[in-house]
Amino acid sequence: MTPQNGIPEIPAQQQLSGEPSGSRVTINDVARAAQVSVSTVSKVVNGRYGVAPATITKVHQVISELGYETSLVASSLRSTRTNIIGILVAEFEPFSLGLLNGISATLRGTEYDLMAYAGNLSPDGHAGWERRSLSRLGGTLIDGAIIVTPTVEVPHSSVPVVAIDPHTGPQMPLAIDVDNRAGAYTATKHLLDLGHRRIGHIRGRVDLASAHLREQGYRQALEEAGVEFDQQLARDGDYQHDAAVQAANDLLDLPEPPTAIFAANDLSALAALEVAGERGLQVPGDLSIIGFDDIPEAAQATPPLSTVRQPLHEMGAQAVNMLLALLSGENVQSPDHLPAVLVPRETTSRARNS
Repeated sequence: MTPQNGIPEIPAQQQLSGEPSGSRVTINDVARAAQVSVSTVSKVVNGRYGVAPATITKVHQVISELGYETSLVASSLRSTRTNIIGILVAEFEPFSLGLLNGISATLRGTEYDLMAYAGNLSPDGHAGWERRSLSRLGGTLIDGAIIVTPTVEVPHSSVPVVAIDPHTGPQMPLAIDVDNRAGAYTATKHLLDLGHRRIGHIRGRVDLASAHLREQGYRQALEEAGVEFDQQLARDGDYQHDAAVQAANDLLDLPEPPTAIFAANDLSALAALEVAGERGLQVPGDLSIIGFDDIPEAAQATPPLSTVRQPLHEMGAQAVNMLLALLSGENVQSPDHLPAVLVPRETTSRARNS
């Protein structure tokens, strides 16, 4: 029999079994288990009128029991909203994971879920992964995005975007960052105060503003201490382990190697610590090392790594709050830089000749 709305009812003999028809629970499975029509389930799922309260309760109970989920793409096409925030990262490394903790904690209790997406795993290559990711996800799977360490400028997007550790380009979205220059100045001054005068620097990614600001802070501290900047003591580390290993080896191969190294991030500092160990150097006796970020691995290193702490949890939380404000139609501006705090541990000590 066909009801007045023209949608056939599920025959009674097909409505008695609550077992799903396949590995993925479908709307037909819910209809069978609840002994209602597919159109009734659709009305309940989409919050439409015309269904008795008792039936709504029954359908929701079956949905919960079977674990039915509507298609995100289909839902977004109907409502233009998915209630999902995307965090786009190049890879799931310690810095990104620290931010994720703050992002997920801040979204807890809101109407939004979180989708973490590693765009650099694409075979298309490294540069521009965020543009490709936004093209794939924006408007159909996510309502807004938080992009971590973008490789290119992202001036336009189909969804609101907030960046963390922004690109050097002028056309970037709203961004969250720490006071990188002041943090690097503090790290270098810490080494200078310990009597070091020949201080190496392992730079970060040249396309990120943070790397340039950290080198500026390093140079500023040297200048104020009356130490001339030596180009040979600054090597590219790209914020990556392998590049930092090469940079540390280059520094330690110099005829007059540094007595201390300031690395632009903790991954690079840990790479320098590894190189020192392979060379039989004592840290901090022969070589002092300090990093930047304070990822969990820094405190767990042997010896524990001196570093400059970025408030990763707070940075993630601020990014979420900015994005939610954008989604609500508010006028939002990038906040002031968050402070970076010196965390001296056991990889820095007084220079032997001081």
